[in-house]
Amino acid sequence: MEIKDACIYIRDLRLYAFHGVLPQERKVGGWYTLSLRVHYYILKAMDSDNVDDTLNYAALLELVRSEMKQPSALIEHVAGRIAKSVFARYPDAHALDLTITKDNPPMGANCQGAGVELHLTNNKSNH
Repeated sequence: MEIKDACIYIRDLRLYAFHGVLPQERKVGGWYTLSLRVHYYILKAMDSDNVDDTLNYAALLELVRSEMKQPSALIEHVAGRIAKSVFARYPDAHALDLTITKDNPPMGANCQGAGVELHLTNNKSNH
């Protein structure tokens, strides 16, 4: 069997956080929606049925929560911290896709949110 691509993902996670350029945003906070896909070689976990052979999405969730708790002016900075933390914790992850949306950005428009989307590869991956 040949695997073309595989990932562990968290889809549409809603978290309350205190990011923003405006002082009000950092004081009051707001809702964010985050989706993360971490690409890795899944075959070992498929064969073993052992959680130690996979990227545990519960541990991934705690990593994301930890980074989201640290206030930043820019969600680009938050996204970069999350990506660095994922690759540091999971060196076998070869890529990640991350979207962070500020659900109600203070920009005077009625929209479904504004945010940042990253598609990164891990140049230190073993695969």
